[in-house]
Amino acid sequence: MSEAPADPSRTGGGSALRRLAAAAQSSARRREIALVVIAAVMGVLAGLAAAFMSTLTQWAHEALYGLSPGERLSGSPALLSPWLMLVPAAGGAAMGLIALALKKWRDRPFVDPIEANALHGGRMSLVDSIIVAAQTMVSNGFGASLGLEAGYSQIGSGIASRLGQAFDLRRNDLRILVGAGAAAGLGAAFDAPLMGAFYGFEIIIGTYSIPAAAPVLAATITAVMTARLLGAHVERLQLPLDVTLAPIDIVPVLGLGLVAAAVAIGVMRLVTAVEAGFAKSGIPAPLRPMVAGLMVGALALYSPQVLSDGHGALHKQVEGAMTLTVAVIFGFKILASALSIGSGFRGGLFFASLFLGALMGKLYGGALAIAWPTLGLDPAVLAVVGMGALAVGIIGGPMTMTFLALEMTGDLALTGYVLAGAVVTSLAVRETFGFSFSTWRFHLRGEAIRSPHDIGWMRELTVGRMMRTDFATFPAGGSIGALRAAVPLGAHRLVALVDDKGAYGGLVQVAQAHGPALAADAPASSIARQTDALLLPAMNVREAAFAFDAAHAEDLAVVADRAGRRLVGLLGEAYVLKRYARELERARRGLGAED
Repeated sequence: MSEAPADPSRTGGGSALRRLAAAAQSSARRREIALVVIAAVMGVLAGLAAAFMSTLTQWAHEALYGLSPGERLSGSPALLSPWLMLVPAAGGAAMGLIALALKKWRDRPFVDPIEANALHGGRMSLVDSIIVAAQTMVSNGFGASLGLEAGYSQIGSGIASRLGQAFDLRRNDLRILVGAGAAAGLGAAFDAPLMGAFYGFEIIIGTYSIPAAAPVLAATITAVMTARLLGAHVERLQLPLDVTLAPIDIVPVLGLGLVAAAVAIGVMRLVTAVEAGFAKSGIPAPLRPMVAGLMVGALALYSPQVLSDGHGALHKQVEGAMTLTVAVIFGFKILASALSIGSGFRGGLFFASLFLGALMGKLYGGALAIAWPTLGLDPAVLAVVGMGALAVGIIGGPMTMTFLALEMTGDLALTGYVLAGAVVTSLAVRETFGFSFSTWRFHLRGEAIRSPHDIGWMRELTVGRMMRTDFATFPAGGSIGALRAAVPLGAHRLVALVDDKGAYGGLVQVAQAHGPALAADAPASSIARQTDALLLPAMNVREAAFAFDAAHAEDLAVVADRAGRRLVGLLGEAYVLKRYARELERARRGLGAED
């Protein structure tokens, strides 16, 4: 009788494949060049995804709004028909249906790259990232006043996280790869490798470091090259005049930075107010995007520049003349963006903030020409400066927006003024508001996230992981004499008192119990300390440190819950501080401070 074919997984060939995979994982964990190779491969995938997303949404604009091939929705002069104002509402209805489906089949919050790097060590779900990218395409494709940047960043970082987990990368390497993925997605979409790289550094990773430079740059460059091979192209801004800037021009530029900070804070608060207004309106959540879509469509009857992300409109406004229409479009675009994101559409304010900044800069330039007519500063210059400054106020990342201005204009002298305005805006927003748009949204959810710096390790280092369980116990109703007999000097430093149900009753120092001044028949509970100062296993290291400080204690008991007070462990303050310092040093080294 012939034998059945051997299972390859049980043969030498299968073992060889497993050994090869294990070797690849080991190499990825140990060698920096392996991380760079993974980042480069991931960059190609992110470039493919970004090109697909931009192509598909442009096709949707052309099909739904009757545009000519290659014509930008926000750059069109007018809607071809008043009935087209209903298209954003149709997109809102689609978003409502998607929300209902997700509530039934995937009812959990999606983790974005900033949250992933701050709390989860770079771990994200690729499936969730694909869903977010699809939602942004639906929103933008139907004309909601939002960009695709959230989708670009999400899909790039989702691919990166999946690859990193497949190779079992260390926590810090995975965080770097997630930042590289987001950088690749944005860089490919804008055809701006430097901007993409610094987006990864400033917004997703949270720091510039030598270990992160090679993977981030490798991912961004390969993503941009892939998008270019597929025909993706972003036109440069063409300034109407040869820009000549004098040293005195820095004064109005700094003033524009302060104006941008005020506008950025106003936009972020308006989005929150719109969201709260919809929540109080009684409109069911799945219907809110459709209602907002009707409003956005009505605004688009005045000008399609309020629709989508504003790519076409940006070029039109920077290169065009200053008119009163700019002020109207500025207000309408702010309202349209707030309605879109506050109602439940998916998308980003990255490019919308660039467009709004350009409008703001032109308005500022017009007002400046009236107040200071001898200055002669071209409004187009202030439009570019405002573009970078407002984007920094809303999104963050001064260097990110500065390099974007450089790559969009090719003007190095102008870029220096963009950087000056961006720094002023960044400082003003941080001092007066303290959040970017992403971190503000986390704050509203109750998350203490102000940057992508890794604080997840602090949450993961819990009392339950640090406590010791090899402690001595003694009946709470026993006497000091019985305690002396049961626990001689030198056997233990502390004894925990418990009742017959295991409920905690306090800590007793063995040396104190053996003191000659104490009566042997006195209850042991009379010398118990920290009877009410307790720790819970779920507390993190920071909360534990605060508990020790508040109790002025060197040791505290750990109970399963405060009601039952069942004793499960003991923890010392010295050990908590030692572990905290060790993990903090590990996190600092992971940022690239040391090899």
